[in-house]
Amino acid sequence: MVDTQNIKKDDDKKAMDVLEEQIANNIAEPIKEKKSFFKKPCKDCEKKEKECDEYKAGWQRALADYKNLQKETTARMGEWAQMSERQILEEFIPVYDNFKKAFSHHPVLQADNEEHKQMKNWTDGIGYIMKQFGEVLKMHNVGEIQTIGKKFDPRFHEAVGEEITEGKESGLVLKEVDGGYKIGEKTIKPAKVIVTK
Repeated sequence: MVDTQNIKKDDDKKAMDVLEEQIANNIAEPIKEKKSFFKKPCKDCEKKEKECDEYKAGWQRALADYKNLQKETTARMGEWAQMSERQILEEFIPVYDNFKKAFSHHPVLQADNEEHKQMKNWTDGIGYIMKQFGEVLKMHNVGEIQTIGKKFDPRFHEAVGEEITEGKESGLVLKEVDGGYKIGEKTIKPAKVIVTK
């Protein structure tokens, strides 16, 4: 009689040995990568990469140009605002100058005289308005050009006449005919002056 149990055990053992040998061989073999569509080298790879680099460089140049345009536009808007402000101030300065001239000729009034009291109050009010006007101009960096006793400077003064004076050096401003104004160091209206000769 044939011992079937022993045969079965021998077969199982052989099968297990074969299986273990196959597993050991598979682990030892390198895993093969699956072929992918994206791993294939393209025919025009270098050409396509070069085009890609050109597009990227073009995009970067366009971005830089746009940023420069933004900066330039912002700067120009600031310049336009300054030019507009300056133009408005240039139109107001003659009004202020004439206001000052007119006010400088007001009569001296006594506050204790009843007839003069009302007129003095009015004159003081007008003087206060003129002072406010001058303060607004100062807030916008507008200043009066200093003249009398200063050395003649063609950037700020316009000579309308000369007078011979003894004991004074030539080229000094002797009299102011018309006031001058400047914004910062930029002259808006030169002062008209008489200079010593």
